[in-house]
Amino acid sequence: MKRRAFQLSMAFAAIGLSTSAFAQAKWDLATAYPASNFHTVNINQFVADVDKASGGKLKITVHPNAALFKAPEIKRAVQGGQAQAGEILLVNYQNEWQLFGADGLPFVADSYDEAAKLWKAQRPLLEKKLAEQGMMVLFAVPWPPQGVYSKKPLNSAADLKGIKWRAYSPATARIAELVGAQPVTVQAAEVSQAFATGVTESMMSSGSTGADAKLYEHVKYWYDTQAWLPKNALLVNKKAFDALDKPTQDAVLKAAADAETRGWDASKKANTESLDKLKAGGMQILPAPAALKADMKKVGDTMLKEWLDKAGPEGQALVDAFRK
Repeated sequence: MKRRAFQLSMAFAAIGLSTSAFAQAKWDLATAYPASNFHTVNINQFVADVDKASGGKLKITVHPNAALFKAPEIKRAVQGGQAQAGEILLVNYQNEWQLFGADGLPFVADSYDEAAKLWKAQRPLLEKKLAEQGMMVLFAVPWPPQGVYSKKPLNSAADLKGIKWRAYSPATARIAELVGAQPVTVQAAEVSQAFATGVTESMMSSGSTGADAKLYEHVKYWYDTQAWLPKNALLVNKKAFDALDKPTQDAVLKAAADAETRGWDASKKANTESLDKLKAGGMQILPAPAALKADMKKVGDTMLKEWLDKAGPEGQALVDAFRK
């Protein structure tokens, strides 16, 4: 009887170990961008890599196109654990902490090389801030360089006066104020409808955003100002990450590092492809006129000064590290 009891206890212990070994975690990942967007395609590859490397122990469901949470709600949802992970556009949160908006400052980092340099300086500060909020950043990927969409031809910033300007961040709203345009808040999922209905007539954004929204149906001009390359960052709830076993955590971090490298390459490719798509749809893709570029550079200088005043020593340290 004793032997039989021992065998049963060992069997139950084995079952317990087996159950533990194959315990599966399930995460929801919220993003505001369409499934076809290069950021979302990259995230789906990240999810597939995690699934494979973890042996199916972590299943992540991606909810694109603001289906789970709207863009402004995603960070709070990850922080509160309503979603275990989420993709945010960092510049959207500048009013909360100025350094979130560092890569939305016009003409500070205006190429992929400069954007990578800025991210290297920005990341440690961002990681510290997010840790205080119970989150981690897994990776960040830039949008292609920003240009100006307009329903009418532009020669200088004076042509933007009074125009309805799509604002998606504090920085883009401030640009509107400085050039005398009317800022109108429009999220990524609503861009096409906003231009189609006349809610907005102009905006500063990447070719990728325009291609996603098929803006060639409503807008005639895109001016290549190469103003900045704002980044999307994938955040994860720290408690959710800490609940994973060590091999699964390692799988997530390795897949994240791969996604960052792959994402930057995808952004460069998307830049070329999206501009080709806009051109094929009938939009004129033009270099920024000298006067427009000079006007926008003045706007950038003003905004950098204002940003440094608000960001204080922390912001100055970031700019110094970036320019070193």
